[in-house]
Amino acid sequence: MSLQPSSHPALSCADSMANATSDFLLLVGRICLAWIFIRSGWGKMFDIAAVGATFPPRGIPFWMAYIAVPAEFFGGLALLFGIATRYAAVVMAIFVIVATLTSHRYWDFTEPNAFRAQQMNFYKNLSILGGILVLFVTGAGRLSIDNMLRRRV
Repeated sequence: MSLQPSSHPALSCADSMANATSDFLLLVGRICLAWIFIRSGWGKMFDIAAVGATFPPRGIPFWMAYIAVPAEFFGGLALLFGIATRYAAVVMAIFVIVATLTSHRYWDFTEPNAFRAQQMNFYKNLSILGGILVLFVTGAGRLSIDNMLRRRV
């Protein structure tokens, strides 16, 4: 994958290193990004009904747990392995936006520790969303199932 050069020649020192390591670093980035979804989704997969019970107080219908939990876990796996990466990125972006706006509404908390914890999680999710959007644009890179499938066609 050839990356765009820096905006100015004086800022181009890292361009060759970025080009030389882009596929490996996309893999590392996918692993880091996917891990939070796989780890969180794995435990939920075994008791989706219990997860669903937490949804109505947050304004989400109970049945949405049967969509959200598999999306979280299997979407994480799709990102990890780089399979249907752009589609997985769209699903995960929707998942993160909904989770952020329903579960980390820090502005609703008055107790300082809860406020800070929810605020931190809100902005953590914004960072995750940024990573997902980058994967949507770049794709999974050469070290992915997407690349293996593309070469077979």
